[in-house]
Amino acid sequence: MKIKVNDNVIVIAGEDKGKTGKVLKTFKNAQKVVVEGINISKRHTKPRTNEDKGGIFDIEMPIHISNVKLVKDEKPKKEVKKETKKVEEKETKTTKKETKKTTEKKTTKKASK
Repeated sequence: MKIKVNDNVIVIAGEDKGKTGKVLKTFKNAQKVVVEGINISKRHTKPRTNEDKGGIFDIEMPIHISNVKLVKDEKPKKEVKKETKKVEEKETKTTKKETKKTTEKKTTKKASK
């Protein structure tokens, strides 16, 4: 199962379609997951002892993994410094990474000859 606990998922089918949430629990054999705030059901409970309170509680029920899709967290992109060079009276804009790659390629070609 590709979906693990604490993953962010989006519901792609069912009455909660389009909602996103965090996976709280997974059931491998049943291929189901419990997602925070999704597939909420009402549970009627009686008080078991004098201290417990009975009532109607909202709980999250499991949803099949085929109805959810993993949401990838986008990492912030690093800023790349740009520089301009004049090559034969033409200005070209390149990144410093590209210039390093092109100089490395030129040196390796010369060494191999």
